[in-house]
Amino acid sequence: MRSPENRIPIRATPEMMKRHHSAHYYAHRVKESLTTRVSKLVCTIFLGLLFLVGIITFILWLSLRPHRPRFHVQQFSIPALAAAAEGFENAQIIYNATVRNSNQNIGIYYDSSAITVFYEDQSIGGAPVLFPFYQEPKNTTVIAGVLGGASLTVTNQRWQQFLAARARGEVVFRLEITSTIRFKISSWDSKRHRVHANCPVGVGPDGLILPAYRDRKCPVYFS
Repeated sequence: MRSPENRIPIRATPEMMKRHHSAHYYAHRVKESLTTRVSKLVCTIFLGLLFLVGIITFILWLSLRPHRPRFHVQQFSIPALAAAAEGFENAQIIYNATVRNSNQNIGIYYDSSAITVFYEDQSIGGAPVLFPFYQEPKNTTVIAGVLGGASLTVTNQRWQQFLAARARGEVVFRLEITSTIRFKISSWDSKRHRVHANCPVGVGPDGLILPAYRDRKCPVYFS
């Protein structure tokens, strides 16, 4: 029996080294693959949560985003136009418009409102309307009144222009409603906004609003 000193050392053959390297390589690949899978899982969960938060935020934004009031002209008449040349001194404008809050959960405060009538972009009269009020969601308020006397400045020259347009079948005015409003979302009030509604209105030879202009939605903008 050979003594330990006389034992012949066993050299690692290329096959043995190859198996050792292969085992180490595959262990590294398995570890790397596991790390990659964990990283991908974490990224997927994070992106999924981010997408969910984005969807919820978008839905909340849609539900809480204030919609501007909607204005419509229901009635507009100048009875004196039917009397032609004899109606100048007693000219009056009778108007009836509506403002609707179409928001589902948002109220609107109207701090002040006024109405002005224009002809060929020149003001021919106006006056404050209503008083400060609060409009509930999905609610409609009527704005109605009469412009005449001191609130209506129609000269004889202007009246002749009305009559000339009347002879052509239509006299077109612009009814502008301006308001200072605030939106109310739960217990929070927005800053004040100046809203303008510009409503083209045409009246016929009888002085009454033409059907094409009745209940037409007015363009609205903020300033």
